Amino acid sequence: MGLKVLPPTLRKNNRYLTVDIKSESGITKDDLVTIVWDACVRFQGELNSGNFNLWVMKFYECDNNGEFYSYKAIVRCQRDYVEEVRSSLALANRFNGSRISITTIGLSGTIKSSDKFI
Repeated sequence: MGLKVLPPTLRKNNRYLTVDIKSESGITKDDLVTIVWDACVRFQGELNSGNFNLWVMKFYECDNNGEFYSYKAIVRCQRDYVEEVRSSLALANRFNGSRISITTIGLSGTIKSSDKFI
């Protein structure tokens, strides 16, 4: 007997943040996961950030300027904690000694519609 799937009424409601990332040095998707978790734990605490249901869904490398590297990503979080995640990401400013800037450019209920912001 297989596992039963939760009905939609019992599932967590997710939102998808499309973020724009500017960095002085190159980063990977794994680095972005570290940045997102560190920012949320640092500014919201472990107890609160455990409820965020964070996950980096997609990661895109954009045209790189000679001055900085540019990326876009889609980050999933729980619907009730969108503002906390947005504020935590906006306050992240350093990674491995280089400056970084994360800006939310879109908020969506599905991954497909959040791709339109990229």
